[in-house]
Amino acid sequence: MARMPSPPHQGSHVRRPVSTHGFTLVEISVTLSVLALMVAIGLPSLREFRARQQASATTNLLMSHFASARMTAISHNVPVVVCPSDGAGNCRNGTDWGGHWLSFRDPDGNREPDDINDIYRNEPAPSAPSIRVVSSQGRRHVRYQPTGMSYGTNLTIRICYDGRVASSVVLNNTGRPRAVRGNLKTPC
Repeated sequence: MARMPSPPHQGSHVRRPVSTHGFTLVEISVTLSVLALMVAIGLPSLREFRARQQASATTNLLMSHFASARMTAISHNVPVVVCPSDGAGNCRNGTDWGGHWLSFRDPDGNREPDDINDIYRNEPAPSAPSIRVVSSQGRRHVRYQPTGMSYGTNLTIRICYDGRVASSVVLNNTGRPRAVRGNLKTPC
């Protein structure tokens, strides 16, 4: 025989468990305070990371500009000059390497391009409001000989972030650039 379910009891209520979804106010408060603490700790590191990345990109671009000019001097057997530019194909005098970087052939040694065809590269320097590119006093242009040598004193170009040295490019007498990492504590 089949078993029949028993009839529900009259007057007794069966309670079903109620499932709740969501978070309590305490859980949300704890989560937000932990998140705020993590942001407060990580924000200075993030600023320094951004500064290092922008300085690194500027340093690498400047080093590639020097390496390209050196290889052009060797392969074309002609002196090549690298200098800060005004953007119109002329060298600027001064220690500010922001704006544009110009490289051109210079067979007559006047350190200025004589013709538009003499210019190899005239590129804008990375432009970020917090990045500044300045060189040491003395040597304002770099002139590569057909041998790849760059006679004269060493040249140091500092890449500064918010007035602090983030990195430097040092160019020695042989014409080889090297990057030096700054400490972001030294004033520019």
